[in-house]
Amino acid sequence: MEMIVLSISNDYTKTPGARTKEQGDFSGEDFRETKLIPAFKKATDEHRKLLVDLDGCYGFLLSFLDEAFGGLTLEFGKSVVKETLDIKSEDERSLIDAVNTSVEEWEEKRLAGGNHNEKM
Repeated sequence: MEMIVLSISNDYTKTPGARTKEQGDFSGEDFRETKLIPAFKKATDEHRKLLVDLDGCYGFLLSFLDEAFGGLTLEFGKSVVKETLDIKSEDERSLIDAVNTSVEEWEEKRLAGGNHNEKM
């Protein structure tokens, strides 16, 4: 079965913003709600992998990635995220590590009973 591909630069924006919608356009929160969660749910429903391609953007604030992928973990749990999600970043490979760190940290928060309104 084919992988679902979500390219931030092609499917969302080439200029990702900050963490929350209150901080401006193209936030990690908005990306998670409008693009990432629907694609993730489709992938899990269809038992497929979701590849999120970070290449082609003009750069990322780590808070964007933290909010998008950490928030995904808070909602679905680390094991489901790790089973379903693949990250591609040939332009800046360190972004993959940043996403993985967010997943780990937000899983700890999820298990401790934290809620999404308490930002990391």
